[in-house]
Amino acid sequence: MTLVFNVNKSIEKIKKGNNYFHTFINNPNIAVGVLVLQPGQKDTQEPHDSDEVYFILGGNGFLKIKDVDYPISKNTVYFVGKKIEHFFHGNTMELTALYFFGGPDS
Repeated sequence: MTLVFNVNKSIEKIKKGNNYFHTFINNPNIAVGVLVLQPGQKDTQEPHDSDEVYFILGGNGFLKIKDVDYPISKNTVYFVGKKIEHFFHGNTMELTALYFFGGPDS
């Protein structure tokens, strides 16, 4: 079982692939991954079956939770409850965030 993860390797994997996110821990109790959203790229995620926390590593834009736009800033943490509609938008530079699910990535 892997116990140490290099986020930069996950970011490189995203940039070389077709997805804008990569979950590197995914088990019944917790899921952790990284999201990289380029300017103009659409965040297509759907509401999740678990609570979620985002930790912003860099970038700008907004996180819409329900009908409210929350400005993005580095080193800020955002909480999204399970089954709540949310998505990132409006970034004019690369947006990078770690995400944590209180259960498996669904």
